Amino acid sequence: MKIVVVTLPRFHESGMRIAKFLEAETLAYSPTVFAELYGKCDVIVGVMSAGIAVRGCAPLLTDKWHDPAVVVVTPDMRYAIPVLGGHHGGNEVAKRLAELGIEPVISTATEVMGRPSVEETARSGGFRIVNRSSTREVNGAILDGDVPIVRVQPPKIVIADPGVSVLVTDSPYVIGIGCRLGTTADEIRSAVSSACKDAGISEDSVTIYATTIKKFHEKGLHDGVASLSGNLIFLDDETINKQIPATPSRAEMLGLRGVAEPCALALSKTGTLILKKTVYGRVTVAIGK
Repeated sequence: MKIVVVTLPRFHESGMRIAKFLEAETLAYSPTVFAELYGKCDVIVGVMSAGIAVRGCAPLLTDKWHDPAVVVVTPDMRYAIPVLGGHHGGNEVAKRLAELGIEPVISTATEVMGRPSVEETARSGGFRIVNRSSTREVNGAILDGDVPIVRVQPPKIVIADPGVSVLVTDSPYVIGIGCRLGTTADEIRSAVSSACKDAGISEDSVTIYATTIKKFHEKGLHDGVASLSGNLIFLDDETINKQIPATPSRAEMLGLRGVAEPCALALSKTGTLILKKTVYGRVTVAIGK
């Protein structure tokens, strides 16, 4: 987890103390500091009033899956308040600061009621939530009682209704894949290998692959990702079209903004690409971080 402490000049000493404890980077506050940090860190700790942090972040907000968590530490070092991303690192950092005598102020319902949220279950188990829209309903159910966790061993096909959260083994990167009709498993493996090499990452660092549901019947895609020990996630049109790809795509003829780039962005943690859409023979690959 990458943490950056942002502090106003008059609270510099407090900011340095927090940064040392969290092993975090430090930056002096400026009107553009939040924009500079978006997509580049997991948690921002601001030693300042909540109003300054909220106004600085408000124009940048996208969704809780891609925005960094923001924790405000009051200038008197009494309270640590997660104002964004409580389930996504904010609560965790606020609680850690209790060791410095700073009281965490937690407002997320599951946390306050002592119930394990979907996000906490995923984080503690090293998983990624695939269908993120499910978490509101499932977390609501968790507040009312125990929600069972069912682990499905392969080989299986799982069809999950909207009120079911699906978790898969996490990884720092997600690969979005598009391919031509009849693409073979060997072509998929070769394209992934080349893409990882071009992006400067190890193939072993990727366990999540995403594509459009329109490619569900592509056997070569299934077999290729399976041979890479990866989870292949099929995304619906609505999820794909909510993303803003970096480059145009011929998938517009299918009613999609794209395939490789929007699929990588949809499941990425930061909403950024380390490899834009790149064509390898009959396979198109993009890598999100």
